[in-house]
Amino acid sequence: MSFVVRIALPGEYAEAGRVTAEGYHADDLLRRRDGLIDNDYEERLTDAGRRAREAQLLVAVDNGQVLGTVTWCPPTSPWRELATRPEQAEFRMLSVAAAGRRRGIGRALVQACLDQARAEGMREILISSLPQMTAAHALYREFGFVRAPELDHSPKPDVHLWAYRLHLQP
Repeated sequence: MSFVVRIALPGEYAEAGRVTAEGYHADDLLRRRDGLIDNDYEERLTDAGRRAREAQLLVAVDNGQVLGTVTWCPPTSPWRELATRPEQAEFRMLSVAAAGRRRGIGRALVQACLDQARAEGMREILISSLPQMTAAHALYREFGFVRAPELDHSPKPDVHLWAYRLHLQP
C-alpha cells in the first residue's frame, strides 16, 4: 500500500470532487429512473470544497494523485442525514477513481472513518447506500456493518437509500 489517507488540502478539492463524481459515474449511480443523469447530486459530489468547509474531506493520495475520497460528517455538519445524536458518527460519498480500484483504497477510507469515530468517542456509525451499491455493501459487511432498514430513507423522490450501522466498542 503506497498511498496515504489524510485530510484533503485546499489545492486538492477540485480533483477530489472530480474523483467522487467519476466513481459514481463509473458505477452508473447518477442515472435517474427516467434515464437522465441527476445533475443536482453530481454537482454536490463535485463540490468537494463545500464538503471540506461543512464536514471533513478525506482523500487517499498516491504520489500526489487523488485516488479516492470520503466525507466524514462530524456532529455539527449539515451533511449528516442519519446520525442525529452526538455519539453517532456518519460518513458519506465514499468514492474511488478507476485508477485506484482493487488497491484497498475504499477499505482504507472506511478504516480512516472508523478510526476517526473511535478517536472522537463515537458509539455507532450510520451510513446510507443505494441498493445497487453491492460492492460497497460487501465492504461494509467486512467491517461489521449491518443493515438497519428502520433507518432507510428517501432524501428526494425516486431516490431510496438503505441504511447500515456499526456499533463501536467503548
